[in-house]
Amino acid sequence: MEYRTAGESHGRALVALVTGVPAGVPLSPGAIDADLARRQVGYGRGGRMAIETDRAMILSGVRYGRTIGSPVALTIGNRDWDNWTDIMATAGEGLDSARVTAPRPGHADLAGCLKIGSRDVRDILERASARETAARVAAGGVARALLLALGVSVFSWVERIGDATCGPLDATSVDMAAVEACDVRCPEPSAALAMRRAIDAARDAGESLGGVFVVAARGIVPGVGGYAEAATRLDARLASAVMSVPAIKGVEIGDGFAAAARPGSQVHDPIMFDDARGFFRSSNHAGGVEGGMTNGEPLVVRAAMKPIPTLMKPLPTADLDTHEPVDASRERSDVCAVPAAAVVAEAEVAMVLADAYCAKFGCDCLDDILVALSAYRERIRR
Repeated sequence: MEYRTAGESHGRALVALVTGVPAGVPLSPGAIDADLARRQVGYGRGGRMAIETDRAMILSGVRYGRTIGSPVALTIGNRDWDNWTDIMATAGEGLDSARVTAPRPGHADLAGCLKIGSRDVRDILERASARETAARVAAGGVARALLLALGVSVFSWVERIGDATCGPLDATSVDMAAVEACDVRCPEPSAALAMRRAIDAARDAGESLGGVFVVAARGIVPGVGGYAEAATRLDARLASAVMSVPAIKGVEIGDGFAAAARPGSQVHDPIMFDDARGFFRSSNHAGGVEGGMTNGEPLVVRAAMKPIPTLMKPLPTADLDTHEPVDASRERSDVCAVPAAAVVAEAEVAMVLADAYCAKFGCDCLDDILVALSAYRERIRR
């Protein structure tokens, strides 16, 4: 399974096309819309979220609530398009007055203009905008539906915003009801309060804030992924997928960078066995992945997000036309989008896991995948 997206931030709509989807997967637009709503909420979000109410329309690949084995196409309308029809018109002459010539430090603006030869930053920022991630979340909803049928759940929480943190938490004991009820998606009330205060201070100062979130998955069987070829290693694929989310600057699995400072006896997870569980680990420093494959423990992926590049007190930049120093451009933006980025990363992780499951257990029909998965579970239990 894989996806492609199309669409601009202020264009008519976003589009996602998911290919390699097995037939027979129950798929509800309501479940996808629920994830889209989770992406939109969060303390520190900007004015765009007050305009949009994202809903996914399934255009193909689903009949009577189940996938039929053909590509699943989805679209999400942009309500704000009504206010941008002149600036984002697909035909006619461009409005010189609408050009943006002050690229933002930390954004794709300047490098993108140099890459494609554009003299208008809007040609870049409209596609490089995090608005595109709504299409990713919709695509991830298709992958999540397959994983749900296979007994795998994917979820996330926020560990840090700015200097406010709740510290590392155990993926087996995180209170997800508390996470989803919290506007910064942090399960610890005292840390959540500190995060809100940090966001308020950043807003008052014309600043933006980044942070750290965790994406985890439970119910994964061992042996998903590969050890023999670089392209099949699950850790590499997960890191690449999560790093593709805008503003992500670091990814680790399990203890990650902390493991580099510890001796091996404090890093590797002892192997245990009992008749009920089969092989298992007494700890999970590896974050559920060893040698490029899942080991049966919960998957734990942690990501660091930099502050959003759009600042209300802009940094200096050089004008594309005059080359003179000017203030960077300002787009309507968030102060902090770490909680939303965690939801987007869930979609990326779900897509990688769904594709890896299909590679191991089949990709044509959900019923066949379930039979193969059951036989595999029985074999490794013996």
